[in-house]
Amino acid sequence: MASSSSSSSSPYYLKGSPMNVRLNGVIGWLARHGLSLAGTAEMSVRGRKSGQMQRIPVNPHTCDGEQYLVSARGHSQWVRNMRVAGGGELRVGRRVRTFTAAELPDAEKLPVLRTYLEKWGWEVNQYFDGVTAKSSDEEITASAPDHPVFRISVTG
Repeated sequence: MASSSSSSSSPYYLKGSPMNVRLNGVIGWLARHGLSLAGTAEMSVRGRKSGQMQRIPVNPHTCDGEQYLVSARGHSQWVRNMRVAGGGELRVGRRVRTFTAAELPDAEKLPVLRTYLEKWGWEVNQYFDGVTAKSSDEEITASAPDHPVFRISVTG
């Protein structure tokens, strides 16, 4: 289960439970060692305060030929770091891809969120407050402000 760490005045964010945190650690370790589960990768992004690279497992998502990173849990630390850093690295084993990232405005998120929920809903529906891939365009669009989306361009 996730617990909300937001109030009505702060951006939406669901903090992972201790079990989620442990599972993410395992998934990140697997990706770092070359085993991607359903397309997962380990992302590294420079911390906006520490300057140190922060690592987290992510589900890179392709929609209409472009690659995206979606924050199912909302305005997380990696999202805040990405907004400052403007890019990072994706790793699966020894393969490291450097990328730049541009955040999408809410009005452009609908096709990305719908296809993301189609592929990853089994894992992330719990963070979308009842919104699923079968929800109406209006319902998905209404959830868009709570789920930052970055278009990524691989540079290396």
